[in-house]
Amino acid sequence: MEQLSLFGNTEYKTLRTTKPVMDAEFLQQWKSRVFNYQKSIRNSEPPQQTSLFELTPSYCKPDTIDPFKLQLQSMAFYRMPDYYGQAALYFIIDSASELLLYIGETKHSNKRWKGTHDCKNYITSYQELHHRYDMKTAVNIAFWWDAPTERKARQDLEQALIQRWRSPFNKEMWDLWGQPFGSF
Repeated sequence: MEQLSLFGNTEYKTLRTTKPVMDAEFLQQWKSRVFNYQKSIRNSEPPQQTSLFELTPSYCKPDTIDPFKLQLQSMAFYRMPDYYGQAALYFIIDSASELLLYIGETKHSNKRWKGTHDCKNYITSYQELHHRYDMKTAVNIAFWWDAPTERKARQDLEQALIQRWRSPFNKEMWDLWGQPFGSF
């Protein structure tokens, strides 16, 4: 009696496929959806809370921080001499498309981007796709230096800003915008 072979004599090879890439039209539609939402946030008046008592205004209210009004810097900011590090919120912005791509917080602004950061990969993929379709990008970073020095307060503010602006490179927003520029 001959033993049956589970796999047979045929050699099986796994076909390696390349990651599907969105086409130019889909990319433009994706950017338009993000832009239209963020534009509505920029054009809306922050809610005004009334109180019976006079309260000291808080400078850390997420609806008072407009990342698009901050001074933009090169993504190589951490390589510049005499750059000091301090607690900050930072915003990755494509100023060519007026898109806020990512919001982060750090205790040491001069060290956060020196090491590994997933957002660097998203930015690279984003820029490569734009280059493929001959679309303009201008990805920069902006800092908000009045961030709380206390970690929990800074992280709470970061989360409130992510929820407000719905920045697509933040993992909290992947269900909403997808993850088209994620790791390969």
